[in-house]
Amino acid sequence: MSPEGKALLLEGGRALGLDLSPHLEAFSRYYALLKEANRRLNLTALEEEKEVVVKHFLDALTLVPTGLFEGEEATLDLGTGAGFPGLPLKILRPRLPLTLLEATRKKLDFTREVAEALGLIPPHGGPQDAGMRFLWGRAEELAHTREREAYDRVVARAVAPMPVLLELALPFLRPGGVFVAQKGPRVEEELAASRKALEVLGGRLLQVHALTLPFSGEERRLVLVEKTAPTPPAYPRRPGVPERKPLS
Repeated sequence: MSPEGKALLLEGGRALGLDLSPHLEAFSRYYALLKEANRRLNLTALEEEKEVVVKHFLDALTLVPTGLFEGEEATLDLGTGAGFPGLPLKILRPRLPLTLLEATRKKLDFTREVAEALGLIPPHGGPQDAGMRFLWGRAEELAHTREREAYDRVVARAVAPMPVLLELALPFLRPGGVFVAQKGPRVEEELAASRKALEVLGGRLLQVHALTLPFSGEERRLVLVEKTAPTPPAYPRRPGVPERKPLS
């Protein structure tokens, strides 16, 4: 990452109330790995340094000021892609038990490569770090395994409309846990269509937090949903069904 990119990250962090100076080298290394791998794997459409800093790193870090990730809450990043928002969150909160879930193997393998390079997990072949796990598969299937109701927090960014996202995310949460969806400014329309999903799946809307992404001025919404009751065993439905027939 260039000096300009590092300065941008520091200033953006300050706008979010975060001191990122101890983490500059980690983010710089992450950026270099992402840029190199993207030539081979097409991990992200964002390639310019400023776009990666603002729309990947800083966007992911908007989760930190919520205060939901300060302890050792078991956290699942649903549909992590190239590691967002989970890896930036882990860089700032290394004690956070984090699981990255991704259906595309090459993307999940890349997140493991980054985690090893940044020292978040031991080198390949070393003892498994209980503080970080990598799950390959579909959420609709994995939510019917021992992963069901195994997490205190679930996070997801731009994965699906809210009724679909709730069906994929809430089965992974323990009752009392919180799901945080990173969405755009028109999420109110999605939430209006989510009443049935919340009722059926055992969720309750806690808060919609509005914010503006540093530098870009783009509006974001953090949707916080509490798991209030166990999700019925029938959910999530088979792969593809939540998208075709959302609970709305």
